[in-house]
Amino acid sequence: MVSPVDFTLQKLYDLHGLVALVTGGGTGIGLMIAQGLAANGARVYITGRRVEVLDRVVNEWNQKKGDLVGSMIAVGMDVTNKKDIQAVVDKLTRDEGKLHILVNNAGQSGPSSAELNKPTPRSPKNADELSKYLFGQESFEEWSSLYAINAFSTYFVTVAFLGLLEKGSHDRTGFTSSVINVTSISGLIKLAQRHFAYNSAKAAASHITKMLATEFALKGIPVRVNAIAPGVYESEMTHDVINGEQATDAVGMPVISVPAKRPGSAMEMAGTAVYLASPAAGYMNGQEIVIDGGYVAVNPARI
Repeated sequence: MVSPVDFTLQKLYDLHGLVALVTGGGTGIGLMIAQGLAANGARVYITGRRVEVLDRVVNEWNQKKGDLVGSMIAVGMDVTNKKDIQAVVDKLTRDEGKLHILVNNAGQSGPSSAELNKPTPRSPKNADELSKYLFGQESFEEWSSLYAINAFSTYFVTVAFLGLLEKGSHDRTGFTSSVINVTSISGLIKLAQRHFAYNSAKAAASHITKMLATEFALKGIPVRVNAIAPGVYESEMTHDVINGEQATDAVGMPVISVPAKRPGSAMEMAGTAVYLASPAAGYMNGQEIVIDGGYVAVNPARI
């Protein structure tokens, strides 16, 4: 019989002594997740290209965390640069010798076609107008740059840290290291939301999640790979277009606005990530959790 102690929150979601790395961890959803992991005991490395932002976050967190065990460490890294990625792998190899949690969160919004579906005189009204507008609005270079950070980096960062993640799995009996990819409901719904590039790149990240989980499992590598597909959350990437309930209508021209009538909270995002990283999710692999206030439930989606 399982001990009643094993069902306590402290046991189910214990992250004490675990080492985590969160890309794009200085702002927005990445910061929400990093705070959640650190507050529950993990030592969290946050990475990004703007080291000054990371340093400010780390200083504020480590001063305010009080009795909370988990600390944060700032490390500069461009997730689209293999030399940068390898340098951080080398650093963690020296400093930790293992990694238990990897969160691939870094991303950008990329090129968009602002007039698509807008009821304005400038918006395309027929096939010829739509053709000229969409073809001329965006470039191959913009799409390539967005795919590099929103999809390609998920692959390259994960495989670069795979050896350290496997060592983390062997660090504790019955524990499995976890990769958490932050995708998006934009990769799941059929609406373009004015940005074909972003939505298709996030769809690619969703499928990369499943392929990595499958390949690792088939090869007997004890590293789980799952994804979180957020809906509307107030972040640096969206702060200029959403504010409270306005977020339910302003982002992406949905067919029906978010049933929850509000953006998601930092606690809801952090709680989902803590679950996936914790022993409680040890049997979950190759899955994508949608946390969107019901958006996908009421808009055309591929799931």
